[in-house]
Amino acid sequence: MEKPLRLRRYLVHFSSHNLPQIFTDVLVIGSGIAGLSAALEAADSASVLLVTKKGPNDSCTNDAQGGIAAAIGRGDSPQAHYEDTFAAGCGICDSEAVRILTEEAGEQVEKLMELGVGFDRDEGSLSLTREGGHGRARILHANGDATGGAIQRALVQRAREHDNIAVHQHSFAIDLLTLDGTCYGVLLWSEQQGLMMVRSKQTILASGGCGRIYRETTNPAVATGDGIAMAFRAGARLQDLEFFQFHPTSLYVAGAARALISESLRGEGAVLINRKGERFMTNYHPDGELAPRDMVSRGIVQEMKKSDDTYVMLDATALPRSYLESRFPTITRLCDEFEIDVSGEPIPVHPAAHYHVGGVRTALNGRTSIANLLACGEVACTGVHGANRLGSNSLLESVVFGRRAGAEAAHACAGMEDSPPLHSIQGLPQEPAYGNLNLTDVENSLRSLMWRNVGIERKGDILDESLDMITFWCRYVMDKEFNNPGGWQLQNMLAVGRLITMSARQREESRGVHFRTDFPEPRDEWKRHVVMSQSGEEWL
Repeated sequence: MEKPLRLRRYLVHFSSHNLPQIFTDVLVIGSGIAGLSAALEAADSASVLLVTKKGPNDSCTNDAQGGIAAAIGRGDSPQAHYEDTFAAGCGICDSEAVRILTEEAGEQVEKLMELGVGFDRDEGSLSLTREGGHGRARILHANGDATGGAIQRALVQRAREHDNIAVHQHSFAIDLLTLDGTCYGVLLWSEQQGLMMVRSKQTILASGGCGRIYRETTNPAVATGDGIAMAFRAGARLQDLEFFQFHPTSLYVAGAARALISESLRGEGAVLINRKGERFMTNYHPDGELAPRDMVSRGIVQEMKKSDDTYVMLDATALPRSYLESRFPTITRLCDEFEIDVSGEPIPVHPAAHYHVGGVRTALNGRTSIANLLACGEVACTGVHGANRLGSNSLLESVVFGRRAGAEAAHACAGMEDSPPLHSIQGLPQEPAYGNLNLTDVENSLRSLMWRNVGIERKGDILDESLDMITFWCRYVMDKEFNNPGGWQLQNMLAVGRLITMSARQREESRGVHFRTDFPEPRDEWKRHVVMSQSGEEWL
């Protein structure tokens, strides 16, 4: 019988009575739109410490191009937005979560504008565009195709100005501190002070996604799944980890990072063509380029297989250069850097890992299965997205449920006494990491394997082989103790890659972004969720 993989509760050796401690009412881990929204909401009545792995602008939010969805246009309604979201989720969305998302969207957009976000306007009215899966134009954008950056800057500025919010940047959250199933804060490492404990009455996990476990990804370097791994080690329940969304169009230039080419460009009229110049998406879905993202990604993969090419082309040449420069300045500048004239030639594109639909299972107020721990944003699984996220619902989900988590945390703090002494919390010594351990090689191998075998198309026997390989790397790396973020980050990436692969192996059907070539159709008996924790797997 195979020896079970040993799970470590804490990644480093420490004793709570030997470490410096910081106290706060609410601790927020992560500085994207979800974490900032939660922090600003909680800070109205509680002290807040926001910690971020790098700088406050290093997040997936900052790179988001497309926009934020809200049914505020003439002839649109929250009900229509609800129906589009539910259809994209392929039968397993949480209906109450979707109702909250779509009904609160307009109010949350108003709040963002009050906080200083300047959405684009057309003749005085808010400018709305359409994306795949949406029946109407309901996507607000800012600075053309730099919506996330506009939101990020506005919220960071407000957080810096707030008297009740302190920010610790360049601080790596190693592990959640728990005792008897309750969270009391986090074990933190900073470049300036080393190891410390942050003691909090309520902790909000808003650490973002894990796209960097894939070789091809639109995500920034910080998106390594640290929050999911921390929550799993602490005993939290995770849900829907097998559902990972691949964006159909990232810039494909040899040697360049896979920069996002926004779906909004297709919404404005750009079309996908193969190397022969033939438009092909209507062969795979009646909505063509505006089909749900999973359909477009798989259509591109099939087209590349037919021609044995590594990319297809996105043709925006029907749009004037002046319009592209004003509406899509980020994409235009990016293509210009590689001497691609978007108004005169098509853009080489290829799918890339983009958004993790699954995450830490939460209630509608952000509560997790661990007392005093909440989660919001991409690290969380609210049930909104089901098996496939509808475009531009992610920023919306983050602000709607981020604010709910912040309000819930602040409300809970009002009736709480200070947390008890934590002298009994300690991490046990582990085998030290040796200098000949090539972390870069292990990380690159993991990212390549995940892209090849646990990507857009999956198959049972290949998933089995992949799980064996990742487990081997885990045995090699997990028992080592590191003293720097590079080692801890790799341990987190391995843990998350293994969990995603296990979940993908369990779901023997195709649904939404999870496509199994050996089970190519959805099955009614699988209209449920894979929930994982250290106590094992279950179905809900």
